[in-house]
Amino acid sequence: MTTLTRRGWRGDKRTEPEEDAAADRELPDDDSDNSKAPRLTLMEEVLLLGLQDKEGYPSFWNDCLSPGLRGGILIELALRGRIHLEPLTARKKRLLDRKYQLRNVRERVAKGLVEKGILTTGKQSFLLFDMTTHPVCDAAEKQRLLKKLQGSVLERWTGNLRRMDHRLLALLVLAHASDVLEKALGSLEDTQYEMAMSRVKDVLEADAELEAAQGRGTEVIWAVLAAFSRA
Repeated sequence: MTTLTRRGWRGDKRTEPEEDAAADRELPDDDSDNSKAPRLTLMEEVLLLGLQDKEGYPSFWNDCLSPGLRGGILIELALRGRIHLEPLTARKKRLLDRKYQLRNVRERVAKGLVEKGILTTGKQSFLLFDMTTHPVCDAAEKQRLLKKLQGSVLERWTGNLRRMDHRLLALLVLAHASDVLEKALGSLEDTQYEMAMSRVKDVLEADAELEAAQGRGTEVIWAVLAAFSRA
């Protein structure tokens, strides 16, 4: 994960399927101008931001995308009310002693985007191996996502993190953790870029423990940010 840089310095009990469907319906529609657009999870949005449109794979230099997607899973579950942070007194076992694995996350997320018609599947031949790729086939959807992310730190910026839309806050945190944020803001004019990066800095430098203690449904977002900041 890279540090932020300024441009001038570039150097009734439901069954599980019913619960899943209900959770999908609960996702807020923050794209009122495009109600027919597919609703993406945070993981899908982060992966879409990280993929090179024509090549269909992220930059080989980006080693932060996979951890960022895993952070997105935690936040997505929290925003849907499926998980929550444990109080310190409830921890009977060190977290690092718990053996959890999430395998093939990127490919699973990409499959979801293919099913929604945003990506397609191809194959790229390299010298010693072949690699499955997922080029963007719905450029309008990616542009909509970029516009949403840029707008979160420009015209939709509230100036108060506690009033910020939770999913937009999570997307900012995850885009930074996945090292795709600066690229997403790269098309802005210089003045807008500097303003956007200044506001992103306000988010990243906020006191995560203090914000999480407010108990407004953003605890896991701030916990993920704190974890990446200490990594």
